[in-house]
Amino acid sequence: MTPEIAGQIAAIGRVIDPVKTGAIYAPMHDREPYAGVNVTRDIRYGPADRNLLDIFSAEGVSGTRPVMIFVHGGGFVGGNKSTPGSPFYDNVPPWPAGAEDVGLAVRWVLDNIARYGGDASRVFLFGHSAGATHAGTYAAMPQFHGGRGIGIAGLILTSGIYDFTDFPLTDNHKGYTGSDPSLLAARSPIGGLRTLPVPALIAGAELDPPAFIDQQRKLIDAMAQTPAGKPQAVMLDGHSHLSLGFSIGTDETALTGPILEFVSSVR
Repeated sequence: MTPEIAGQIAAIGRVIDPVKTGAIYAPMHDREPYAGVNVTRDIRYGPADRNLLDIFSAEGVSGTRPVMIFVHGGGFVGGNKSTPGSPFYDNVPPWPAGAEDVGLAVRWVLDNIARYGGDASRVFLFGHSAGATHAGTYAAMPQFHGGRGIGIAGLILTSGIYDFTDFPLTDNHKGYTGSDPSLLAARSPIGGLRTLPVPALIAGAELDPPAFIDQQRKLIDAMAQTPAGKPQAVMLDGHSHLSLGFSIGTDETALTGPILEFVSSVR
């Protein structure tokens, strides 16, 4: 991160502001068509109208490659995998629809990704913000896995909510989790993530709202004794809740570097 960008992010502060943060990062991104990349959009992976995914695959590459499934955020009420005119993220009704959709997408990838050059034995699930909650819930709760088990080789979670009982839930959050406090513990992924059978990378941003930083710390502590070992932890200095993800695809490697190292380390 350059000093100029760091100053702009610091000026926004701990506020989750997609408009101001997007204006900083949008000029750094390529626009379609992406050089060296094939894009196949709006492939249906489930029965709902919005059960659609996009596939990005490298041109002219032989053999199979690791696969990353990205689950975007949106505060549990919005967001999209691709927005015309925007480079970012190129949603979901009440609980447990998020984890159910992730499960459908994982199963579609396992069954179909080989035809796009993907290695179904090396699928990595990556979620950000609300998407991290959905990805984490899928990974944590076997009822969403179907008959083939968890189906992923590794899990990457960035700036998510993992324990609904210990987070200042807004009306948007409650629209997803429900407003009955007696259900929040069972609907939180942190319990099941304590026994996650695959390696994990947990990342956060220095300028995340404090409640998100607390969630990251709590999850890392909770997962200290998982069967696959304590998760790798990354805190991105100078980054905010949104700049963390918006930096992917730019020259900055504060997050993409650790992700690539993590994927390469999992065999």
